[in-house]
Amino acid sequence: MLSHPKAIRILQRLPQLGISRFWQLMNRFPSAIDVLHRPVAELASVMKPATLDALTIWQQQPDLHPLSRQIDLEDEWLAQQADCHLIAFDDPRYPALLKEISRPPPLLYVRGNPDCLALPQLAIVGSRTPSPTGADNALQFARFLAGNGFVITSGLAKGIDGQAHSGAVSVNAQTIAVLGTGIDRVYPLQHRSLATQILANGGALISEFPPGTKAEASHFPQRNRIISGMSQGTLVVEAAVKSGSLITARMALEQNREVFAIPGSIHNPLARGCHQLIREGATLVESAADIVEQLGGLLAWHQQQSIPADALPDISPFQQQVLEQMGFDPVDMDLLIERLDCDIGTLGATLIELQLQQRVAETRDGFYRLK
Repeated sequence: MLSHPKAIRILQRLPQLGISRFWQLMNRFPSAIDVLHRPVAELASVMKPATLDALTIWQQQPDLHPLSRQIDLEDEWLAQQADCHLIAFDDPRYPALLKEISRPPPLLYVRGNPDCLALPQLAIVGSRTPSPTGADNALQFARFLAGNGFVITSGLAKGIDGQAHSGAVSVNAQTIAVLGTGIDRVYPLQHRSLATQILANGGALISEFPPGTKAEASHFPQRNRIISGMSQGTLVVEAAVKSGSLITARMALEQNREVFAIPGSIHNPLARGCHQLIREGATLVESAADIVEQLGGLLAWHQQQSIPADALPDISPFQQQVLEQMGFDPVDMDLLIERLDCDIGTLGATLIELQLQQRVAETRDGFYRLK
């Protein structure tokens, strides 16, 4: 018997159908099963000739058609994976917010915990090659937001995405990675360990692409609508003016979701995308607490122990002086010695203490504040 999820997949994989035509059909006819068994003449106003031809061939021997056999093998694979799930659009587990976007995926493949899809989500996106400050901002914002009840949603890419997932994992919180591949693949390969940690913490890897799908450039802009579509808001940490992150942010605006952006140095090219978003109406945020304050009402029902923003040890007067002479962009040690009129040994020891307290970080260009 042809199941609803199987019918959706057969219909989706007919040549030249596409997501827009799929939803035109769903709006016109009762179900995917109904469409597959309709006389092709009734579908000609929506389907292209190549699609109609392929459907005609399928209708002649539906059980023996290569598409049907391909999906049967896919179902066998899913059944063998204890942590894999197939969630169709009308499944109660399908994310409610995602249903509201203009072209939602008809179904989702989920590896991990499907229950986390129903929790309040905050998307964090940005450059694949962030500055040290941007990378740390993503980590720290994700830590705080995850600790205060948000599931962090991102794309498992290099750079800001990976830092966002890592921040959530570091406080044993749930995070969702939306893939541009099948759920049986991790891209980039260097994030395999991170993907394992995401699953171990009760998070999920999700995709609209079937198992076995390889990474292709066109898949990543397509998956961005899912990242923003599942989330209450999207935070852009660092991004160039022409970037996938800005596309995601604009999708969020089109979906009537909140968009947040972290400002940066006027000399940093990766801050320009955030500055442009702020000019266009995105909310400027200086701390993760700003986001919690704006979206906090959405978390009232979601009970999770939060991480206090001030849960740090007291600091000495000299440590405070060092922090006051340091900005959030790197400052080299010679300049700090000059500003503080101190010796290198005292300053070096103090900087180590501040790094252990996660108040300061070091890059090749110097030291900068985290808090």
